[in-house]
Amino acid sequence: MFTKNPRIKNIIFVIPPKVHLLDINGPAHLFYEAKEYGADIDLHFVSIDNQKEIQSSAGLYFTKLSSFSQFTLTKNDFIFIPGVEFQLLSDPVFIQKSKTFFDWLRVQYNNEVNICSVCTGTFLLAESGILDGNTCTTHWKYLTEFENRFTSVELINNRLFVVDNNLYSSAGVSSGIDLSLYILEQLYGPKFAIDIAKEVVLYFRRGESDPQLSVFLQYRNHLDTRIHDVQDYMIKHLHSSFTLEDLAEDIHMSSRNLTRLFKKTTGVTIGAYHEKLRVDKAIHLLAEGNKVSYVAHLCGLKSTNQLRSLLKKHQNALPTSITSL
Repeated sequence: MFTKNPRIKNIIFVIPPKVHLLDINGPAHLFYEAKEYGADIDLHFVSIDNQKEIQSSAGLYFTKLSSFSQFTLTKNDFIFIPGVEFQLLSDPVFIQKSKTFFDWLRVQYNNEVNICSVCTGTFLLAESGILDGNTCTTHWKYLTEFENRFTSVELINNRLFVVDNNLYSSAGVSSGIDLSLYILEQLYGPKFAIDIAKEVVLYFRRGESDPQLSVFLQYRNHLDTRIHDVQDYMIKHLHSSFTLEDLAEDIHMSSRNLTRLFKKTTGVTIGAYHEKLRVDKAIHLLAEGNKVSYVAHLCGLKSTNQLRSLLKKHQNALPTSITSL
């Protein structure tokens, strides 16, 4: 259980035109589950331009939306601003129509209301001016565009989410869920956040220091199915011992040709990729509280000393909580 805050926390979900569904529905569902578990919060859904009905980017409509201007918020409350279709963010008509909302958002920021963005929602925070002189992140695909447009904002690359006082920004889609769990943990403690994660069958929790793109997703932006098969084999058999010959045999290629093709296709060697897979898996297993010996075993290492040596080699990539291992 947790100690309830006597002040009801309002969670305001802003619904812009062409909103991305998961950006808003992911965090909203997390806070809905928190409310079901006893969290003393109220959920509200408002339009950015006081329209009662908004069409999402996927075509699904949100209806019976409230007006943002009716809310007077405090430092106990949260506002979530999701991402939208990117071309809308360059539409001067949309930006001009949103001026009243931006004015309201600046008032909330000055009142120390907690303001959170998901994906390209960070652009809307920046358009309001509240990010000037502060740090944030956004979706990796739009980092350069953001830096060029908002030179007074410090953009942090390759982070799931960034917290700067009462400003929270996340990289997009699933990272909005990670940010929501982080907020719930800060409000009600780790046990409560874990219970909510389990309720939505989310066991792979990511933190503020995790990169946007896991190594399990990196180095896959190519079309060579043979190398994809090798990468799948390595991930599937990470807990066991395999050789270069095993990999080559699996795709009916010589070891020499595989070594050359893997480096040409991915930009890294097979050995380097294998190490990165092990480090990434070890970080998450250790963060979950598993014993070092068990983590070493699941990473295909023969001893805890091997694991420590591997993590020391990649120390720059480790969260602070693990560097002391």
